[in-house]
Amino acid sequence: MNNYKLVILYDGGRYKGWQRLGNNENTIQAKIEHVLSEMVGREVEIIGSSRTDAGVHAFAQVANFKVKETLSEDEIKNYLNRFLPQDISIKEVELVHERFHARYKAKDKTYLYKIWNEDHINPFMRKYSMHVKKKLSISKMQIAAQSFLGEHDFTAFSNAKSKKKSMIREIYGIDIEEKAGFVYIRVRGEGFLYNMVRKMVATLIEVGIGHIQPEEITNILQLKERNQVPYMADAGGLYLEKIEF
Repeated sequence: MNNYKLVILYDGGRYKGWQRLGNNENTIQAKIEHVLSEMVGREVEIIGSSRTDAGVHAFAQVANFKVKETLSEDEIKNYLNRFLPQDISIKEVELVHERFHARYKAKDKTYLYKIWNEDHINPFMRKYSMHVKKKLSISKMQIAAQSFLGEHDFTAFSNAKSKKKSMIREIYGIDIEEKAGFVYIRVRGEGFLYNMVRKMVATLIEVGIGHIQPEEITNILQLKERNQVPYMADAGGLYLEKIEF
């Protein structure tokens, strides 16, 4: 079997997320699988590195698929980009080792969140960032972010429904910077729970506008109660930026 790796760029605004949902074709995975299946004449399943939520975007989602046919990398890339919707683009195609697995071989993932932090709306970024009118305290947000670093139980910061799934995740780094009206938050970790990054960002925003204090993050983590974090940042401001293998 030939194993091909894809690097995918997409605007997730009109999709139900990455993962195929039963008969619902309105997902990134389903759109790519449909075109690949048309290409080889039978059903093809792809495996994604990260199951991005509905409305979330990606600069570099990684996926892989296996077929018995030997196809050129350019042939696959050109065919996909010709027939996929214009809000999904294949950046790279690479023939990789048969044991490569986009999900299980991923070592860390980086998500980027964009906040438009001005008193007026940015019409060009209203679908691709979250608008926060009140000026954010970057220094307080940076202090609060330190509490997320390392290994923690993130039950309070997830909407994951499975009780069997471990809620423990490790965060390697969080960078927060302000530039030209935007606040950029980058979160890097081994992996993330459902809605985890959006809840972390929303909590940092609450710190930034003064609704909660930086030191409260530690207490929220320790309590492990989801009602402690009722807020969640908009999906449109979140981007899967990078995956390392």
